Amino acid sequence: MKKILLTALAFSCVLSVFAQKIKVNEADEKIGNGTNNALVVSIYGASIKDIEHEWKSMMKDYGAKVSTKDGVFADNAVIKQMGNNTVDIYEKSEDKKNGEVKFMVAFDLGGAYLSSSAQSDKYKIAEKIVHDFAVKMTREAIEEQLKQQQKALNKLNDQQKDLVHDNDKMNKDIKNYQDKIKNDQDALVKNKADQEKKQQEINGQQKVVDDVNKKAKAVE
Repeated sequence: MKKILLTALAFSCVLSVFAQKIKVNEADEKIGNGTNNALVVSIYGASIKDIEHEWKSMMKDYGAKVSTKDGVFADNAVIKQMGNNTVDIYEKSEDKKNGEVKFMVAFDLGGAYLSSSAQSDKYKIAEKIVHDFAVKMTREAIEEQLKQQQKALNKLNDQQKDLVHDNDKMNKDIKNYQDKIKNDQDALVKNKADQEKKQQEINGQQKVVDDVNKKAKAVE
């Protein structure tokens, strides 16, 4: 139980570190058939394949027609918080170092790409969508790592239990061997005393036999 709590605490600390890093920035990126304004965030521990699979699923929830080519394109998505107008959403991901993925999303509002300066209210909504998605993907990736590391820990604990069991068995065997040796040593001492006693009986009986034999020879 203590080990599980320590593992959970470690996981919480790691997630806290990642949560501090997960911040959505705004930048011009090569996305959406040109260089356009995009929301950019880092996702940790997840593969591009998994990220784009989940993003496609979420875009379909917005009623978009989804296609994949150099990222994910969601055609005519409807994000109710932004209004009833459709939005074309472009997604692109790039692998960075140490398990980091650069996740970029551009929102084409119909002739203009979403920006914090021009559409601040809609930008905040989009920013939350991208941020929450990045947190979700990072959290799930860390939880999967935790699951695998916990499985490895359980395996080590099982191996340790086997070693302890083997140690107990060997110590028990040694104790049994020691007890047998002690019993055999006691039996050897008794056997030696019994041999001496028996030899005395043999000697006494031999004397009787010799005396009887002498008497037999004395008869003429």
